[in-house]
Order: sequence, then structure tokens, then C-alpha cells
Amino acid sequence: MMENKFVRAAIPALFIHMCIGSVYCWSLLKGQIAVDMGVGVPQIEMAFSLAIFFLGMSAAFGGRLVEKNVNFTSFLSMVCFVSGLCLASYAVTIQSLPLLFASYGALMGVGLGIGYLSPVKTLMLWFKDSPGLATGIAISGFGLSKVIFSPIIEGLLSVYDSSTTLLIMAGISVLPMTLAAILIRKPKHWIEATHKFCIKEAFRIVFNPDYIKIWLMFFINITCGLALIAFEKPIGLYVGFSSIALLSSLTAVFNTAGRFCYATGSDFLTRKAFIYGIIFLTSLACCFASYALMLPMVIVVALMVVNAGYGGGFSTLPIILKETFGMEKISMIHGFALSAWAWAGLSGNQLSSYLINIKGYGYEVLFGVLGVLYAISFVISLSLMRSHHKMRAKQMVHELKVR
Repeated sequence: MMENKFVRAAIPALFIHMCIGSVYCWSLLKGQIAVDMGVGVPQIEMAFSLAIFFLGMSAAFGGRLVEKNVNFTSFLSMVCFVSGLCLASYAVTIQSLPLLFASYGALMGVGLGIGYLSPVKTLMLWFKDSPGLATGIAISGFGLSKVIFSPIIEGLLSVYDSSTTLLIMAGISVLPMTLAAILIRKPKHWIEATHKFCIKEAFRIVFNPDYIKIWLMFFINITCGLALIAFEKPIGLYVGFSSIALLSSLTAVFNTAGRFCYATGSDFLTRKAFIYGIIFLTSLACCFASYALMLPMVIVVALMVVNAGYGGGFSTLPIILKETFGMEKISMIHGFALSAWAWAGLSGNQLSSYLINIKGYGYEVLFGVLGVLYAISFVISLSLMRSHHKMRAKQMVHELKVR
């Protein structure tokens, strides 16, 4: 088999992420799942929250496993992801909420986390001169998945029930994810470090002030993004957007474009954290505009911009972490940071559910709250850029002294 970066890294990464990214089609699935199970939508929302929680936590604790054997972890991702969908289908059939939470939430979530993490370092190693492009390729597949699966799911649900739809989604994912697990390889020149995991070193990273800032920015960005993604369909219906499948595909295109363009753009910046500043500033502007106006076009633009920033936050995260902590243990450090995704999986979906379903507020309140959160993130990003500037200045002084 040809040893090149596309066969061994880019194509496998896209295959994996384009399958597991279908989790973001929850907004299309949940209504029919609730009907088929004979319950209200709020009663099943925890399934999506748990999926994102287990995604983040499995990535956080699976970093070292990915470092050791990327082929095994890619295959394990397929097994967990596909099994989770199949069991979720059965859970809907027998109308079991605990099984739905355990399958779509926990088991599938583990497959999501391991599958999300496994291609990232491999791509960065193959594309060492343009790491932003590398992560853009890998993580754009996650957004592209929604573009592909949205019309498929809408078409399936018009003919079949949600149980059958979940089974077909599982069947679609088996072959590309298995092929990816066979193809993916790290470059031959790369020798993985064999030193043991050090708990002191892990604590040193986790409690580093810059790491905490990155974690908080990532957490808030995902919380805000998920708060809108989980309610995208009802928001679209509220503002009179007739084709929800089109809206879902449109926002998915921006999600994908944000993942690729923001990450690729970071290759041309000296300070990678500047990208986060752009993401937060544009998102808070759109959220406050939606809060003030609540016009259909303004809402649609806000959904597109927030989706682009949401995706861009994912793809630029490993680049910022590499700039701050180095390349050697990027999978472990990246995994730690993805724990923010886990907690945001609980907070984002539940935040919008609390404001809309429980408190009964209008969608303008949701946009207003998200705007405030984006403003907080923007302030943190300015602090991180200032910190990186001071660190770079110290490095320059040290280099001058050495000379």
C-alpha cells in the first residue's frame, strides 16, 4: 500500500469523522424517537448530553491508548459507535429509556471520543509543516457528516420509524470506519516515546494557567454551540424556515467550513489564540443582534456564524495546545482538553432545555444568554494572547543571553 499522507492519514480521518459526526443530527432524530418511545422530547434529551459527555471523557482518558496503537483504537471506535446505534435502535423498539441512555449515550459516546481523537496526531505528524491544515482536514469531516446525514435522516424518517433509521445509520458507518482502521498509520520516521505516564506531569499541565484559559474558552464555545445545535430544528420552525433539512445542511456547511478555514488560517498567524478571539467576537455580535431583532434572516445568519465558530474552535484547539505545550504528548494533552467537551455536553443541551422547556422563555433570551457567555470567552482569549506575548518575550530575552 502506498505510504503517503493522504492514504495513511487524510482519507482515514475523513472516513472516521464523517461517520461519528452524525451525532450532531440529534435535533432531527429526537422528535421521532420521543414519539416512538411514547415520551416527551425533554425526557430523552439526556441521551445526547450523555453521548457528548462520554465523548469528552473517553477522549480525556484515551489519549495514551491512542498514542500506543492508532489502528486498534480506530477499530474500537467503530465497534462502540456502531454497537451503540444498534442498541439504541433496540431501546426505541422496547421503549427503554435506561437502555437508550446507556447505548446512544454511554457506549456510542465512547466510540465518538476515541474515534475523534485517534486521527488528529497522525495527521499532524504527516502534515508537520502545516498542522492547521492537518487538523482542518480531520475535524472538518465531523461537520461534513451533518451535511451528508441530514438529508438521509430526513428521507429515512419520512418512510421508516426512528428505530429503523438508527439501524441504517449503523450499517452506513461500518465499512468506512473499518477501512479507516486498516489504512491509518503514523509516519515510519516517527518513534513514539515509551516513558511511563507521570501523574505529577499531568497535574502540572492541568493546573497551568494557560491550559485553564484554553479549557474555559473551549468549554464555553462548545456549551454555546450545543445550546443552539440541539434546538436548531425548533428555532428554524419558530422563525418560519420551511425546509429544516436545508437549514440543517446549511449550518453544517458552515460548521465544516469553520473547522477547515479557521484551522488553516492559523498556519499564517504568529499567535494561534488570535483565532479564538475572532470566533468569540463574531459569535457574540450575532447573538446580541438576534436577541435585539429576532428577524428570520438574522437568526439564520447567527446559526451559520455560531456553527462556523463552533467547528473552528475544535480544529484550532490542538494547534493552540501544540504551540503552548509542544508536540510530543499532544494526544494526551488534547484528550485532557476534550474533557471540556464532556461537561459542555451536559451543560449546553441542558441550558437551552432549561430556558425554553422548563422556564418557558423565548428564543431571544437564549441568544442573549449565549451572547454574554461569548463576551466572557472573548475576554479570556485576550488574556491568553497577552500571556503568550509575555512568554514569547521571555524566550527572546533568553535566546539573546545565550548568544
